[in-house]
Amino acid sequence: MSGPRVLLRELADGEERPDIASEWDDWGPFDRDPNFAVWHLIVEVDGDVAGEVSWHRERYGPNEGSQVFNIGIGLRDGFRGRGIGTIAQRLLAEHLFATTSVHRVEASTDVTNLAEQRSLEKAGFTREGVLRGAQYRSGTWHDLVSYSVLRPT
Repeated sequence: MSGPRVLLRELADGEERPDIASEWDDWGPFDRDPNFAVWHLIVEVDGDVAGEVSWHRERYGPNEGSQVFNIGIGLRDGFRGRGIGTIAQRLLAEHLFATTSVHRVEASTDVTNLAEQRSLEKAGFTREGVLRGAQYRSGTWHDLVSYSVLRPT
């Protein structure tokens, strides 16, 4: 028995990004820094748009070699809890290692989002620790759990 066929693809011309709002997405109004680049790929499952993955650059030092990618995922209702996020996040990390020179791909999730923590661990990410008060959402500060996967050697 095989699981769902999950693939990542670019947004087609004229295609809208999927509506992926969930309880973890209550950001409220904010101004995105125009210099803060975020890239997106569509998550497709058996031909249906299930959501999207995204990534942005972070740096832990002044040189180009110190850059990493921080990834995120959003799935539409009906696609959550089926292992699709695990597959999509693993595919995205593999894609970033295959197409860039980064050594580290990282992700974080709310400390109460146990499903996403399990998904990241199943996707091969290692739990690193808690980022206290790192994210402002829903009018309050939230702790995040940090995860990473390193380039295979």
